[in-house]
Amino acid sequence: MKVAIFGSQFQSEKLNQIWSVFDALHNLDAEIYVCKTFYDFLTSTLVNPPVIDGIIESNDFSADFALSIGGDGTYLRTAHSIGNKNIPILGINTGRLGFLAEVDSIEIDAVIMDLYKRNFRVIELSQLHLSINGESFDEYPCALNEIAILKRDLSSMINIHASVNGEYLNGYQADGLVVATPTGSTAYALSVGGPIMMPESKTLLVAPVAPHNLTARPLVLDDSAVIELEVESRSQNFLVSLDGRSYTMPCSIKLQITKADYCIKAIKRPGHTFINTLRKKLMWGIDPRG
Repeated sequence: MKVAIFGSQFQSEKLNQIWSVFDALHNLDAEIYVCKTFYDFLTSTLVNPPVIDGIIESNDFSADFALSIGGDGTYLRTAHSIGNKNIPILGINTGRLGFLAEVDSIEIDAVIMDLYKRNFRVIELSQLHLSINGESFDEYPCALNEIAILKRDLSSMINIHASVNGEYLNGYQADGLVVATPTGSTAYALSVGGPIMMPESKTLLVAPVAPHNLTARPLVLDDSAVIELEVESRSQNFLVSLDGRSYTMPCSIKLQITKADYCIKAIKRPGHTFINTLRKKLMWGIDPRG
């Protein structure tokens, strides 16, 4: 069993949980490879860092599974590193809410054994792809959660002209616009009033951020939709954020957002369902009055 491990560098208080992952893998004689930034963190924090088989320093690697140790942000960075390698990812939550990294650290021994025994299922999570002026974005062009078009800093609202499949949709005067996958419907899109969508649904979500016109509501589209965006701004530029990776863009460009041509594969343990996760993470059905 060959495992690639990615992790957060800001969780020194979680070292016991991190150690338990390595211990469980060592007990099964797994081959362990760790991304360089995470291993540098471990070696700078621990007197005796874990024994591993190699360090991942580029995108040229392979593994049977990838482990993301941290929160949802770590999972998104792991998905970025995995790209189109078709390596299934398991998220171990040492962060806070954790919709993507949904496995609690107290389950680590059982989780690693499930991996060893292939006792899990894999679901495919769709991604978004960004093109600029008809060309694929030079940086990593895909996003698992969302692509957000945002005003810069303290500038005034921007005007985002949106078309779907060649038909003009709306001019959003707003602080921004979020285009999200079903996976991203529980992230930024949820905070701006968008609906929650089942992870394997064939949909995309368009949701304005603080719109000037209160009748501008979130819109669910089929994931075959081609979304084109042009932006007007007094500052002549704006931000594009792909899963939190932000870039400044000039207003002279045209953006196109489509479903990416490959998915991220996510490992789900037996009994772990999205509905259970929703109920647990959002505390549905719990009376706060005690």
